[in-house]
Amino acid sequence: MPVPRPHRLFASGTLVDPHVRSTLFGPRVPSVPAVLTGHAASPPSAAAPSATAAGPAAPLLLERRIDARLAGTVLHLTDDDLAAADAHEAAHGVVRRRVALDSGEQVWAYLDAWPLRPAARIVIAGDSIAYGRCDPRGGWAGRLAAAHIAANEAEHRLFNLAVPGASLADVAAQTPALLPARRPDTLLVAAGVNDAAAGDADPARLAEHLDSLAATALAAGARLVVAGPTWLDEERAPVYEGLRFTLDRVLALRAALRAWCEAHHVDHLDLWEPLRDRPGLLADGLHPTAEGHEEVHRFMARTAAARAVALS
Repeated sequence: MPVPRPHRLFASGTLVDPHVRSTLFGPRVPSVPAVLTGHAASPPSAAAPSATAAGPAAPLLLERRIDARLAGTVLHLTDDDLAAADAHEAAHGVVRRRVALDSGEQVWAYLDAWPLRPAARIVIAGDSIAYGRCDPRGGWAGRLAAAHIAANEAEHRLFNLAVPGASLADVAAQTPALLPARRPDTLLVAAGVNDAAAGDADPARLAEHLDSLAATALAAGARLVVAGPTWLDEERAPVYEGLRFTLDRVLALRAALRAWCEAHHVDHLDLWEPLRDRPGLLADGLHPTAEGHEEVHRFMARTAAARAVALS
C-alpha cells in the first residue's frame, strides 16, 4: 500500500543535497522542479561547510526580491519526513511557512525566523496604535519605516495603511483591495484590540478573519506577520462608543492570536512586554506615548538582533 505523502515542501538549499535528503528521508523521495517567485537565495559564505557524513551543510537563506524567480524542487513528504525536515532546519534559524509557487500552488518553505529581516516591501494594516496616534513621528511603525528604508533606500518600501478605530474584521475586509498596487512581500497586521474592546474577540471569529488575511497575503505573494497586542493600563484606558478596554479582554486576544499563529505556522510578534506595567509610557492608558512607541520599536530591534545572533 502506498505511503501517504500529504506535504509539499519547496527546497532550494540543503534539502536539495542528495546526502542530506537521503539522511533525512531515505533513498526515495518523489520530487518535481518548481519556481518560487519573489525570492532569491543568498549565496553561502566562504566559511560555510558543505554536507558531509559528519554533518549537514549550512542552508541558503531566502531573500525577498521583487520580480525574482528562484528555481528549486518540490518534495512530496510524509508526516515523519516533514517532522525530520523541521528538526533539521530549526537548527539553522529558519521556520516553516506557506508560500505560493509560480504555478499558484501553495507549499511549505523554510524562511528566516525573523520575518522582517528578509523583507523588502512591507505593508502595515492595523488600528490607531499601528497608525501611531499620540506620536508625531508615526509611532513604532514610523520608526520601523525609517530604519527599513535607510537600510536600502533603492529597494525597501513600507506602506502604513493602518486606520484608527479599525477592527480585525475591518482589516480583513479592506486589505485585499489595497495590496496589488503596493506589491508587498510582507503583510504586517497589527489589529484586534478594538474587537476585544467591543466584546467581539471570540477565538472562532478571530480565526475567520485571520484565515482571510492569510489567504490575502498568499494571493499577493506576501508573508503574513501578526503583531500585538500591546499592554494597557485598564484604570486609565478610554471607554467610548461601546468599547471597553480591559486587561482580561486583551489578554484573551493575545492568547487567541498566539494560538492561531502557532497552529497555522504564521509569525507572531508579541509586543506585550516592552510596555508591561509601565503606565507612564501610555498617553491615555491605551495609546503609547512617543517614548512608548520608541520602546516598542527597540523591542522589535532587540528581538531581531537576538535572532540574528542565534542564526550566526
